[in-house]
Amino acid sequence: MLSHGQVVRLIFGLKLRELRQERGLTPAEMARACDVSVSYLNEIEKGKKYPKADKILSLSKVLGVSYDQLVSLTLSRRLEPISELLQSDLLKEFPLEMFGLDPLRIVELIANAPAKMNAFISTLFEIARNYEMRQENFFLAALRSFQEMHDNYFEELEQDARTFVVEHGLTAAPFDRSGLERVLTEKYGYTLDRSGLAEYAHLGRLRSVFQPKPRRLLLRPGLSGAQEGFVLGREVAFNYLGLKDRPYVNASFPVRSFEEVLNNFKASYFAGALLMDEETLVRDLTALFAAPTWEPAALLALLTRYDVSPEMFMQRITNLLPRHFGLQSLFFLRFDQANASADYRLTKELHLSRLHNPHGNELHEHYCRRWISVRLLAELRQQPPAAEGPAYTLGAQRSRYPNGDEYLCLTLARAGTVTEPAVSVTVGLLCDETLSQKIRFVTDPTIITKEVNETCERCTIPDCEVRAAAPLEVERRQRQQELQAAVAALVNEA
Repeated sequence: MLSHGQVVRLIFGLKLRELRQERGLTPAEMARACDVSVSYLNEIEKGKKYPKADKILSLSKVLGVSYDQLVSLTLSRRLEPISELLQSDLLKEFPLEMFGLDPLRIVELIANAPAKMNAFISTLFEIARNYEMRQENFFLAALRSFQEMHDNYFEELEQDARTFVVEHGLTAAPFDRSGLERVLTEKYGYTLDRSGLAEYAHLGRLRSVFQPKPRRLLLRPGLSGAQEGFVLGREVAFNYLGLKDRPYVNASFPVRSFEEVLNNFKASYFAGALLMDEETLVRDLTALFAAPTWEPAALLALLTRYDVSPEMFMQRITNLLPRHFGLQSLFFLRFDQANASADYRLTKELHLSRLHNPHGNELHEHYCRRWISVRLLAELRQQPPAAEGPAYTLGAQRSRYPNGDEYLCLTLARAGTVTEPAVSVTVGLLCDETLSQKIRFVTDPTIITKEVNETCERCTIPDCEVRAAAPLEVERRQRQQELQAAVAALVNEA
């Protein structure tokens, strides 16, 4: 990430270059007038060096500006977007090194072509404003890219989880959750409060709050064993892994830094690795995939065995499928629906290898109702409420898109409650030769195949039985093509 000193040097260099060019001075003329070498002046303009006070005074006199004007962090209107970017928390906190980028190289790129970079940055800012993108949107997008770079598998975190289990003599499948509470209270000095959050009903889905000063963990009453186990596992991770910047609630609140986003991911990954041991789960998945027919009961049995939520289970297998089964072309989706009349919201997504269909859109369009992710949520709405706890359903579907891509989609869905929305989680696997070799039941004829699309507004499927909106975008493109054809005909006729 760029330090404050780097930002100051770069802004000074950009301002110096702009003023020199406005005065019509070459680097050699400027250097001679200020009694410095051309190479030293070049390093100043590129943000690599910051001159001493006497040299700044000399530069200001040659350029005809005050000392204070030259050292201020304000750039001209033309370069204002660059100044805005350099001084924003986004660039200061963005982990360039994590993506193999040298911060100094970014500085040099901006310094070498400020006008072009200014136009590029202005475009990004305009897009961000138009789509109401916040800083946290960039951080979360960066996190997804980081996961994709590593195929969503992190060997160090897996090893840390294994070491922790051995050190504390814990058991797996199902995981010994009482051991997590013991570690938190005895080793890390926590107090667990399972009633305090009951006074804050307006907080809704908030499952936990950590109060750092008394080291008290407030847990919402009525959490399932799986939900509580995940919360405890995350808290252990923050302490065991030494993760300082962290959120204090489990929900998605505005984030303060990328470090916080990254640490929250690491803690969540660690908790998943604790609750679902890598070696054991790989063995169970191998047996599941070896079956010649699709057996929903077998998948449900795994969910029951590990005693975790559908989301935890499906996210965990996205860690293991690329590494242990060679299935790297996959996606993960989580849909929420607050109530029967609410929109379907895509609240989490991950795409490995490339941006797969389906994917999120921010255009307020209607996601394809033929997706199994959406269809199972609709089916759950038709079922009577379960006597005890939320109802679950699961299914498999082969989804075929207009571009020819086809995916085996495995979906688990949970009915909503008074405080929780209905949720579906889906792992989609590209139907190719690798999938046929690794999952025998992929060709099971009982798995239905559906022609699907992205959104109703962009869908050309005629007489779709579940269409939620007219194909407005298709019609718009058709009108545009007709207009272009008419104009071309008119031009040729002339």
